[in-house]
Amino acid sequence: MKLRDVYRYMTRFRDRRVPGQLVIQITNRCNALCPQCGMRITEPFRRADLSIDDVRRILDTAALKGIEIVSFTGGEPLLFPDELRTLIEHAGSVGIKHIRTGTNGFLFRNGSGASRASKVERLAESLARTPLRNFWISIDSAIPAVHESMRGFPGVIAGIEEALPIFHRYGIYPSANVGINRNIGGAETRTLERASFPTEDVYLNAFRDAFKRSLENFYRFVADLGFTMVSTCYPMSIGEDKPKENLHAVYGATSQDPLVRFDREEKAILFKTLLETLPQFRSRIRVFSPGCSLYALHRQYASNCTTSYPCRGGIDFFFIDARSGDTYPCGYRGSENLGRFWNLAMESIEAASPCTRCEWECFRDPSELFGPFLQGFRAPLTLLSRFSGDRRYFRLWLDDLRYYRACEMFDGRKPPDFEKLRRFGSRAF
Repeated sequence: MKLRDVYRYMTRFRDRRVPGQLVIQITNRCNALCPQCGMRITEPFRRADLSIDDVRRILDTAALKGIEIVSFTGGEPLLFPDELRTLIEHAGSVGIKHIRTGTNGFLFRNGSGASRASKVERLAESLARTPLRNFWISIDSAIPAVHESMRGFPGVIAGIEEALPIFHRYGIYPSANVGINRNIGGAETRTLERASFPTEDVYLNAFRDAFKRSLENFYRFVADLGFTMVSTCYPMSIGEDKPKENLHAVYGATSQDPLVRFDREEKAILFKTLLETLPQFRSRIRVFSPGCSLYALHRQYASNCTTSYPCRGGIDFFFIDARSGDTYPCGYRGSENLGRFWNLAMESIEAASPCTRCEWECFRDPSELFGPFLQGFRAPLTLLSRFSGDRRYFRLWLDDLRYYRACEMFDGRKPPDFEKLRRFGSRAF
């Protein structure tokens, strides 16, 4: 990180701000069958796209307001490759530094090797000419047949494996993006049912063991496919375990399907299992999930002790919905419409009530990483007290910062430096 960037960040922390982030849903159209997503092709609802002119205006405003990170999401963004490329180029031209987008992988399915490779080559070459920084490809399971069945894309895993070296040749290093679901380990995780076990403890132990094996298999699988980066979307399960939270998702990438429903006890185990599993792979593949965030989320569900730093959604981070074009604090606080982004007075927004109501990692993870910096400027003695009272959290946070630096802040236009990553190979969270 350059000295001027450090100075800019410190200035923002002093002003009680963090680098701004904007998730723009450019479309809610999708061509996949994913049961865990409310935007799947079979779901009956009004489809919509944001106009290019509106998105340009949003990006112009975002640059003026100091937004540094923009994600173009869907639906499936690559259904409109020309429009997507135009928006990526415009975001870069107005000075936005970190531009991200991704795909469900439909372009990599079927077709002969030669025709598929030619198609990927054109896409990679096209994206490489833009200022795109990160490109993700969704993977749901370590078992190819399960993933392909969920997506409705036969042959897509073989296509992804063929595509990755082509992207790498053009200087794009895609990230595997997994959403935690009960199919991640195939039948081993999908068929777990409480009723099949004599006691709750026996069930939860079996749940932990099955998901630990499955998560290990998954991270090994995507590394073997050729990915050099992986991000993990935490399970949302809005509703059942939070009846009083009044979350109303405006972002359609959520579902009531049992495949992605986890209760409080199961979530506590999942976050702890992730915390135990990821260090095994940090030297082999750049793992985005920060240990301090997983630790805080585990404590939140295991002991009902919310020590997480509040989410910056609605303060520095925002979501823009494809149907209305309006702004929301995040994709899950749909009852809080903030109107058009270009009319939003970001500089006057202050945190009203701290929010830790969901686990949307896009906002929760950076909020956790930035939290100590903000607290250090606002209440340094409180920060010191927290670190001295919870030394494990402090070690995790420091280790995350060192790891992020070793990963070049997860720059998807740079190859991994395995010499730097090797230092983290024997470290346990």
